[in-house]
Amino acid sequence: MHSETDRLNEIIRLSTELNSIQDMDILLERILLEARNSVNADAGSIYICNGDFLVFSNSQNDTKRKLLPKWQKLPYVSLKVKISTKSIAGYVASTGEVLNIPDVYAIEKNAPYHFDSSYDSEMDYLTKSVLTVPMKNNLGQIIGVLQIINAKNDNGVIIPFSSADEPFIQHFANTASIVLQRTQMTRALLLRMINMAELRDPKETGPHVNRVASYAVELYERWAIHNRLPKEEMDRNRDALRMAAMLHDVGKVAISDLILKKPARLTEDEYEIMKTHTIYGAKLLGDKQSNFDEIAAVVALTHHENWDGTGYPGKIDPLTGEPLEKDSSGKPVPLKGEEIPIYGRVVALADVFDALSSKRVYKNEWDENDVLKEIRKLSGIKFDPDLVDVFFDSLDLFKSIRHRYPDID
Repeated sequence: MHSETDRLNEIIRLSTELNSIQDMDILLERILLEARNSVNADAGSIYICNGDFLVFSNSQNDTKRKLLPKWQKLPYVSLKVKISTKSIAGYVASTGEVLNIPDVYAIEKNAPYHFDSSYDSEMDYLTKSVLTVPMKNNLGQIIGVLQIINAKNDNGVIIPFSSADEPFIQHFANTASIVLQRTQMTRALLLRMINMAELRDPKETGPHVNRVASYAVELYERWAIHNRLPKEEMDRNRDALRMAAMLHDVGKVAISDLILKKPARLTEDEYEIMKTHTIYGAKLLGDKQSNFDEIAAVVALTHHENWDGTGYPGKIDPLTGEPLEKDSSGKPVPLKGEEIPIYGRVVALADVFDALSSKRVYKNEWDENDVLKEIRKLSGIKFDPDLVDVFFDSLDLFKSIRHRYPDID
């Protein structure tokens, strides 16, 4: 078990590390992991306040996770529940109190809150000890709830959380809340940019770009694990990739409405103009002052390159639009295979999967089996075959992401 001094040192160290994370989803995942580790908890969840609701934003469970292959994550579906004192998380969000419950199945009948055992039934899991703390901003307003489940002793036996655990988790949650506010502002700025693009191209919706970004991060992480990238490098890059993937089509703001919103098939000349959105996007993001800027520009430029070398825009300088290498016709030579940066490869697969799976004004969503057949058919042609294998190994997780970011009618 951790000593109090070790826990305090861990919180101080972690506060610095959390400040380096830019993306909200990745921050929530890290917060929950570190909070659980600090008190040796088997599982946990984070809920974020959204008006009168709590949104189930991240969930982890070591017991269930160990049943999966080492590199896979446990899929979960985001839920939205009304804030109410009747549930444990709702009570904490309503009152700001800390609840430390030794056994949720032994809650007194006259308590204002209760435990919904249906979650355990659905997960085939036994919840016992639960520590739930409010996450407050610098104004003292509750912005979320951190809930950790089933403390374990050194022998792996489930025990109650101690009273000494409470101030450490509360302090940790308060520190994390301050950083969370920053990432929420970053996410809001990105979504404003996307809303601007949506005014030009109705396909570029908030749910669409959030799904594409989430798919891309999961594909990248599994690819990185398979290729034994250092964890520090993987974590740094997936944080930047999550935001960069949201802006993959931002260059479409430079394309004429006559082409962008044309209801009929584009002519060859119009299609050539449409393809320049990759170059415009890279140019818009070309002031490279951070890892995010670098990855965002790469994603914008290369997410339409094909594994077999038939994509676009090819080997080109986005700042000048001039080819860096020409073919016999004078056009830029397309990138091929591993010449295509991994960030472009993962976003390419994520973008096509979401486009085929989603309803648009000009088409219905494809049947799931047809989508999967198309992805498999394009392996080695449009997509990196290794990424296609990773994709099929992660289908349950991808389905949970679709539920997390549904299209708004």
